Amino acid sequence: MTEKGRPAERTILVGINYPRQDDHETEEFIDELSFLAETAGAFPVKRFIQKLDIPNPATFVGSGKTVEIARYVADNNIDLAIFDDELTPVQLRNIENALKCRVIDRTNLILDIFARRARTSHARTQVELAQYQYLLPRLRRMWTHLERQRGGIGLRGPGETEIETDRRIIRNKISSLKEQLKKIDIQMSTQRKNRGKLVRVSLVGYTNVGKSTIMNLLSKSEVFAENKLFATLDTTVRKVIIGNLPFLLSDTVGFIRKLPHDLIKSFKSTLDEVRESDLLLHVVDISHPGFEDQINIVNETLRELGSGAKESVVIFNKIDNFSYITKEDDDLTPFTKENHSLSDLKKTWMANDMNHPTVFISAKTRENVEELKKILYDEVKKIHITRYPYNDFLFEDI
Repeated sequence: MTEKGRPAERTILVGINYPRQDDHETEEFIDELSFLAETAGAFPVKRFIQKLDIPNPATFVGSGKTVEIARYVADNNIDLAIFDDELTPVQLRNIENALKCRVIDRTNLILDIFARRARTSHARTQVELAQYQYLLPRLRRMWTHLERQRGGIGLRGPGETEIETDRRIIRNKISSLKEQLKKIDIQMSTQRKNRGKLVRVSLVGYTNVGKSTIMNLLSKSEVFAENKLFATLDTTVRKVIIGNLPFLLSDTVGFIRKLPHDLIKSFKSTLDEVRESDLLLHVVDISHPGFEDQINIVNETLRELGSGAKESVVIFNKIDNFSYITKEDDDLTPFTKENHSLSDLKKTWMANDMNHPTVFISAKTRENVEELKKILYDEVKKIHITRYPYNDFLFEDI
């Protein structure tokens, strides 16, 4: 059942195994799509994967695979098909005609989750703008006419079709939302300026890596944290004091593979918190099998935001998900990352090959949190001394 008591939609997942992408990696991508679907309230029942060099321009997957999927949909009462890449309007129309069920792509799914998670008027405005920008080129496949949001004498030209009217309505709505966000951007910028000259630190990372839990741990606040994707959309800012050193800590929206470009543009005012930070805390879920790829995705997104060169600390979180080796263990037991101890982790490439300070913690069990605080104190202190060179007397070692 979904959170509103309705039966969860029976869903199939469809992806492509591209060249230079092994089967294990492809399964990880579909696992993430499945997690996204579950977060949105769907019930994934089967996944279809086809090896292709490029997506079929008409139906994404090949014609034979499309027939196979259509047969499964008809035989198993499937409500929804979710594709792991953004579909063109032509592909959407053709796939819906072939499968005879609702079809959405990864972008639409992420937008739906953002819409469900948006709690403030700021977040709702940003999500609504991204939704309309996604919808505009896909109007021709819509089954129902949009509700008239604007009307009146003289607003409909002679011979104008319904779809042209809908496009004009959406363009007007996009313009209105952009104007609202400009005002919000100014308000948010003013708020940031009014915070004084405290050092500003932002938590960044892939979605669901534990940023909000770390925020609660360091700030002793109650920021919403949940084991679901995109639990946090609005930036939360808290004043934190370690030792006698105060700074501002921000929790920001998580990144993800193939994050829709319209969302990045819509969330400009939220992501400005990252751009204007003095220090980034890059949180990594070390228990995730694809955490190296997640690191690369976050770093690439930061570069797109113009924040790739910022000072940062890499926090490898969730070390409690490892099973530690003891002396009683058989010496022949294969030594894998799943059974590294904390001291073992500190000897790995993760600790030694980074250009930034690194720390291994469990925010859930608070293991090694004191080392995190010490590193954070040292890094903030460096920035503070640069900004206020005559205030050294304020500091004491912790």
